[in-house]
Amino acid sequence: MPQPGSPAPDFTLPDADMELFKLSKLKGKAVVLYFYPKDDTPGCTVQAIEFSDLEEEYAKHGAIVLGVSRDDCMSHAGFRDKHGLAIALLSDVDGKVCEKYGVWQEKEKDGIKKMGIVRSTFVIDREGVVRHALYGVSAKGHAAEILNLIKEL
Repeated sequence: MPQPGSPAPDFTLPDADMELFKLSKLKGKAVVLYFYPKDDTPGCTVQAIEFSDLEEEYAKHGAIVLGVSRDDCMSHAGFRDKHGLAIALLSDVDGKVCEKYGVWQEKEKDGIKKMGIVRSTFVIDREGVVRHALYGVSAKGHAAEILNLIKEL
């Protein structure tokens, strides 16, 4: 589980177009790496749309936004196209990156415990160092909060 001040764990994952993203190749850019439970669910849709709506603002500050879930590339492509998303969605089908970042945790809903992604966001600076590690975030308004953190880098 990365902590502020530690190097961001590197990974390579495919995006919605099955092109590979390698985190370490993004050095020189700030990265907003956010993990979300599932494509096309209400909270995840709100969050993805808000990040997409602010994508140009992030770019102005030299930042790229990457969303990660365990959905496959086809699911990501459908989600992106349905909602006109401008951000990259990465597929972590086997959950290895979710585990590296400590977001794959036991959750309880209606008295039933099961494993799932805890909605979390990591702000990574231009040198590849984690500056903020936020777990259990709320979807609505989160993209604007993170943009303020990016502006402070």
